[in-house]
Amino acid sequence: MKRCHIFAGGELGHIAKYWFPNHGGYVICADSGYKHTKKLKLKPDVIVGDFDSYKGKLPSDCEIIKTMPEKDDTDTLMAVKIAIERGYDVIYLYGAMGGPRFDHAFANIQTILYAREHGAALMLIGNEFIGVQGAREGEAMYVDESDRWGFKYLSVFAITETVKIRSLRGVKYPLENYEMKNSFPIGVSNEITGGQAFLDIESGLALVIQS
Repeated sequence: MKRCHIFAGGELGHIAKYWFPNHGGYVICADSGYKHTKKLKLKPDVIVGDFDSYKGKLPSDCEIIKTMPEKDDTDTLMAVKIAIERGYDVIYLYGAMGGPRFDHAFANIQTILYAREHGAALMLIGNEFIGVQGAREGEAMYVDESDRWGFKYLSVFAITETVKIRSLRGVKYPLENYEMKNSFPIGVSNEITGGQAFLDIESGLALVIQS
């Protein structure tokens, strides 16, 4: 696995400063995401964007990719595309959920799906840990991180029209042989009870959030 860390311009959340030192890797900043790496004293490998939100001085010792404001891709999606093109298949995205712009947050959730379609696993890290799980991954384990990160809840939502769940166990509200629909949020605010939770999907794609 090749790991890449992307910093977007939203609120960073409390996990990033602890997560990065334990995982390391290539660093890309999407526009004003550079302000986060400056604060964390990290040296970016690439900074990409139209720089409509970051107006400060850019460093001279990293690659700068300037784009036009009139484009189809968000700066964050462009950063993800660069990571994938350069062979990174595990991508952590910070600063993607906080702030006043819910449209950007939703766009970043869609970007998880884009990355998946192009062979990479993308996870959003802020005050939550957000990723997707499908049937081809088999059974996945989610660890109780309430003491370390403050995670209390494990929520599972259907992204596809339905998600057939073989089992969801190790939680307060377990499921077995259940068809989850994307029009009913039955999976919200579940809790890990035994230290570890296990989700086994037969078909479909789910959004999984630890918060």
